Amino acid sequence: MASPTLTRRAFLPAGLALGSLAAGTAVAQNAPAGLTTAPVSQLNLSPRLTMHAIDTHHGSPGAGMKVQLSMHDGTDYRVLRRFETNRGGRTDEPLLVDQSYQPGRYELLLQVEDYFAARGTVLPTPNFLAQVPVRFLIANPDERIHLAILFTPWGYSYYRGS
Repeated sequence: MASPTLTRRAFLPAGLALGSLAAGTAVAQNAPAGLTTAPVSQLNLSPRLTMHAIDTHHGSPGAGMKVQLSMHDGTDYRVLRRFETNRGGRTDEPLLVDQSYQPGRYELLLQVEDYFAARGTVLPTPNFLAQVPVRFLIANPDERIHLAILFTPWGYSYYRGS
């Protein structure tokens, strides 16, 4: 029986398939401890503000991130609370819910430099980012807002989920 011929056209899909199998194994073996369970479903919960810090530099949840939540009072931002994210990069309770969930301008201030220093990440001195401000508006208190914040020592992005 003749051996099959591997053409150029068939080589790329075969290589991608094998590469994804190898990468999947490596990811599974190095999965961060905070990702062992899925988040609780938000179905049928009241409107609320939640957040998720995601360390894209290390590929893990932003566990232990110190964060400050403030509300704009017309002149400046007034601190409502300070907290630290849990092992999954989230908070144990919603940031705002029920009577505290009101329309207005808000800011989350993430202490990125302190976070990376606590992890022993080698950074330039001074680091490019010390704090990351995430400013947003709650216009309709009947809607849920979930802020996913992705960060590295050199940049960040965020988006609104629900």
